[in-house]
Amino acid sequence: MLLGPADVRRLAAELDIRPTKKLGQNFVHDPNTVRRIVTVAELTDDDVVLEVGPGLGSLTLALLPACKTLVAVEIDPVLAAQLPHTAAQRAPGLADRLHVVLADAMRVHAADLPAAPTALVANLPYNVAVPVVLHLMAELPSLTKGLVMVQAEVADRMAAGPGSKVYGVPSVKLAWYADARRAGPVPRSVFWPVPNVDSALVAFRRRPDLLSTVDRKALFTLVDAAFAQRRKTMRAALSGWAGSAAEAERRLVLAGVDPGIRGEQLSVGDFARIAATV
Repeated sequence: MLLGPADVRRLAAELDIRPTKKLGQNFVHDPNTVRRIVTVAELTDDDVVLEVGPGLGSLTLALLPACKTLVAVEIDPVLAAQLPHTAAQRAPGLADRLHVVLADAMRVHAADLPAAPTALVANLPYNVAVPVVLHLMAELPSLTKGLVMVQAEVADRMAAGPGSKVYGVPSVKLAWYADARRAGPVPRSVFWPVPNVDSALVAFRRRPDLLSTVDRKALFTLVDAAFAQRRKTMRAALSGWAGSAAEAERRLVLAGVDPGIRGEQLSVGDFARIAATV
C-alpha cells in the first residue's frame, strides 16, 4: 500500500514531475518514516486530518487508515489531480476518506475546506513552514494538535523556551497558540531528492487557556519589536513600539517586567502582560 523509493520515482517520471526548490519539494520515500509520523501524531478514529503539501502521497497513504477524514491541500495542480488516483489504486477501501483541495496553504480559510480539521500532520516545505503553521492555527480554531516535519533548525526554534539561544519570534508566536515540543530527528536519506539540511518533527497541542484578553495582532507586533534587535534591552527595543524609551519602561514596570531584560528571557505570558498595558 505505501510508496517506496522506486514507486516515488516512477510516479514522478509518469507525471513529468521534477522536484523544485521554489516549492520546497522533497518527497518522502521511506515507508517506516511515514508510519512513525502517524504513530507520533497520536491520531484517533474521529480525527479530521489536514495534510499540507501531500506531494506524491507517501504520507497520505499512511494517514488514511488512522483518521476519519483526510483533507489534503496541494498547490501543484498535477500532484493534486493525481493524488485521488494514487489513493484509489493503493488503498481502495479508504480512498473515500480523502478530499483534495487545490490551494495555497498560506491562503486557505475554514470555508475552503470540506470539513473542520482537528489535526495538522504534514511534511512542510522548509521555506514556509512557520508561516503556514501560524496561519492555519489562526484560521482554523478546530485544530487542536499537530505534528509537522520541518528543517531541524526551524524545529529547534519552534519548540524553544525562554532563555534558549534559538528562542525568538517563531517560538513566542507558536506558544501563543500551542505547547510545542521537538518529537525526534528525521534522516536526510528518507527524502528524494536528498536535502542538504537535517529535518525534525515538531509536535504541538493547542493551549486551552489562550490569552484571549489580549489582541493577537497587537501581541505579535510587540513580539516582532522585542526581537528586532536581540541585543537590546526591552526598554530600548520597545522604545519605537511604545513611542519612547520612557513610555516603554513605564509599561514594562506596569507589567512586572524588568526593563533591563532582553526579549529572549520572556515567556508568551510576559509579552501578553506587556501588550495589555496602557
